[in-house]
Amino acid sequence: GMQIGFEGGQMPLQRRLPKRGFVNIFGKEFAIVNVAALEDRFEDGAVIDIDALKSAGLVNKTLDGVKVLAHGDITKKFTVKVNAYSDAAKAKIEAAGGKAEVI
Repeated sequence: GMQIGFEGGQMPLQRRLPKRGFVNIFGKEFAIVNVAALEDRFEDGAVIDIDALKSAGLVNKTLDGVKVLAHGDITKKFTVKVNAYSDAAKAKIEAAGGKAEVI
């Protein structure tokens, strides 16, 4: 028959996990940003900190901090100041002539 509304589909992970008594095995929960998103949103030479990420709409809640992952390519030179990086992300930022600072 006709489909009225939308039913089914996969529930987003964060809604399936019990809110109480759920222990994050990593201890910290980071908002994730990929280098491709930085490349997209910021000018060459930008200093990118958490406030900059928030105003660009790349992170809405920072949880325990922000972690940059290496997904995508980066050609611009950024000074990034966040809580954590994957090794590959740090390497990409530095290879583009930028700096990956841990705050």
